[in-house]
Amino acid sequence: MTKLTDKVAIVTGAGSGMGKAIAIAYANAGAKVVLADVNEQTLAEVEQEITGNGGQVLSCVTDISKEKDIDNLIKATTDKFGSLNILVNNAGIMDSFQVVGNVSNEQWNKVMAIDLEGPFKTARAAIKVMEKQDNGGVIINNASVGGLFGGRGGAVYTIAKHGLVGLTKNIAATYGRFGKIRANAIAPGGVKTNISSTIKQPDPLGGQAVQAAGQPPLGEPEQIAALALFLAGDEASFLNGDIVKADGGWTV
Repeated sequence: MTKLTDKVAIVTGAGSGMGKAIAIAYANAGAKVVLADVNEQTLAEVEQEITGNGGQVLSCVTDISKEKDIDNLIKATTDKFGSLNILVNNAGIMDSFQVVGNVSNEQWNKVMAIDLEGPFKTARAAIKVMEKQDNGGVIINNASVGGLFGGRGGAVYTIAKHGLVGLTKNIAATYGRFGKIRANAIAPGGVKTNISSTIKQPDPLGGQAVQAAGQPPLGEPEQIAALALFLAGDEASFLNGDIVKADGGWTV
């Protein structure tokens, strides 16, 4: 079993779904976990669950679309634990399958700010800490099969997740190959989380494209967490720049 004893890990979107499962898995593996989410109530619930099992945890109410919140998150982490070894960029939202012709500037800005700009700025801030450490660090971006194909989400979501894949590969090609910070991404398919609750009035054309891809098998958040745990550990030390699909064979 992967051990993360005394590692310090930030997990964004840790209040529910895959982020919650990843945070709990890391804590159970011995990591000191920093929970980041916009929802203070769910953060408190996850924190209570982890501390109840003897884990070390810090909660930070964080909106990753705000750079000030990101800076506060990194500072709070290093002030509390003295280092940062693992960053999981998990927070994200969907876009109701809106197609290009129907995307408003407001929707574009909102989805891109959370799904791509936020992970970029969080990775940028984390790298500045990790590159000064003797043991470097690990960055895991929770992307999507929507970042590998064209019809698994709306236009902005698809573009953002493709960008997140590119961010992962660029970090891997630079900091991973010639430095001490490796980066990989997970590309989940259908997972039982509450992200679908953010879909309001789905676009008919976008929905048609998604339906044409077929019904995905639904995985559990804990199955994604098990993969995130492996990628964070020393057992995955030779994996760098990989985009690991976890979709139950949906896109095979």
